[in-house]
Amino acid sequence: MIEALPFLMFLLVCLCLMLGYPVAFTLAGTALLCAGLGIISGHFDPALLLAFPDRVFGTINNYTLVAVPLFVLMGVMLERSHLAEQLLDNMAKACGRMPAGMGISVVIVGMLLAACTGIVGATVVTMGLMSLPTMLKRGYSPELATGTICATGTLGQIIPPSIALVLLGDILSNAYQQAQLQMGIFNPQPVSVGDLFMGALIPGLMLVGLYIGYLLVTALRNPQAAPPTPAEDDDLSTIELIASLAPPILLIILVLGSIISGAATPTEAAGVGAIGATLLALSKKQLSWQKMGEVVRATTETTAMVFTILIGASLFSLVFRGFGGEEMITEFFAQLPGGVFTATLLVMIVIFLLGFILDFIEITFVVVPIVGPVLLAMGLDPVWLGIMIALNLQTSFLTPPFGFALFYLRGVAPESVPTAAIYRGVVPFIGLQVLMMIMLAIWPAMATWLPGLSH
Repeated sequence: MIEALPFLMFLLVCLCLMLGYPVAFTLAGTALLCAGLGIISGHFDPALLLAFPDRVFGTINNYTLVAVPLFVLMGVMLERSHLAEQLLDNMAKACGRMPAGMGISVVIVGMLLAACTGIVGATVVTMGLMSLPTMLKRGYSPELATGTICATGTLGQIIPPSIALVLLGDILSNAYQQAQLQMGIFNPQPVSVGDLFMGALIPGLMLVGLYIGYLLVTALRNPQAAPPTPAEDDDLSTIELIASLAPPILLIILVLGSIISGAATPTEAAGVGAIGATLLALSKKQLSWQKMGEVVRATTETTAMVFTILIGASLFSLVFRGFGGEEMITEFFAQLPGGVFTATLLVMIVIFLLGFILDFIEITFVVVPIVGPVLLAMGLDPVWLGIMIALNLQTSFLTPPFGFALFYLRGVAPESVPTAAIYRGVVPFIGLQVLMMIMLAIWPAMATWLPGLSH
């Protein structure tokens, strides 16, 4: 029974989450409950819990994680100042005459918004409120409109600078050092958040290209599903388009360019992004003291949620390791036929299924620290593994019936749009996601080439 306790810890966490208990306190409470049982039965060393304060201090003192509140502030500032709304309106006018012009504009603006916010829920809700009524009014089929918005909203998982990649980069960096030490490498090579940002660029942009290609093919095969914008609605000068597109694009280039060129760390670049977004909102006269207060409160709430979950997950992984869970996983993977391929496939399936009930933050903090060192010790590239996990979670968030993106859109979609239409609409985009993952599995250089140039 005690030998199975690490496995039972996972089941208990999933059960409590399905009952609606808060994630952070579920993780910490489960860990303390199981540790108490282990101490009473003599199978858990209570001295291990003395390491927990050091873990909390290490989390608070982690320079890389300072980027989280700064990137959140950047995204919330652009969202609350209605700059994204203006951008979508102008982009829709510019693309209106093209087949599926409105849908393509949603993908492009969603990509920019994803690069600015990095939060799936915020992007899906924002795009749903801004674009879904307009797309339906212009004659788009509910399936195509909702599928496009859901798929575009999940781009925040893979388009840098993504909060998911910041958290994954920090966790994978620690996991990679552990793996190298296990392999007898006492001068471990680092992997940084910047490496993950560079690794995600090509797969992320290719995914955007696949989305746009699907919309074009759909519009050409079935013009009724994605009609062009009426001529009177797309009157927009080139100067107006450039004026609306240039500021957010320049901000993203400034943030990403400084990271990729090595001029700034992700944390420093996040600070530049937060200040840039604030100045942009001021220059557009979209920022008041009231909105500033809303932005600060929203940023504080999100940051507090992330770090509370991180502390709970840290206690959970400490107790999990105290029961020998990591050794149990290592032995289990070693006995699998097919070696590293089967182990990786199994982990990806588990992460995909967990994506139905856990957010990317919980999966990053709970699952990746446990399976990451084992997989990396088997020879996987940390950047490739990180991008595959991000794509996997992105696909999981789209998949009916439990995908988070579907729930977010259902919450803001008109009642005239049935839930079944949303489910049907995301199916082709799930296929494109799976295709992207297969391509990345066949050609790992899509993720590893750019980071390799910087080393």
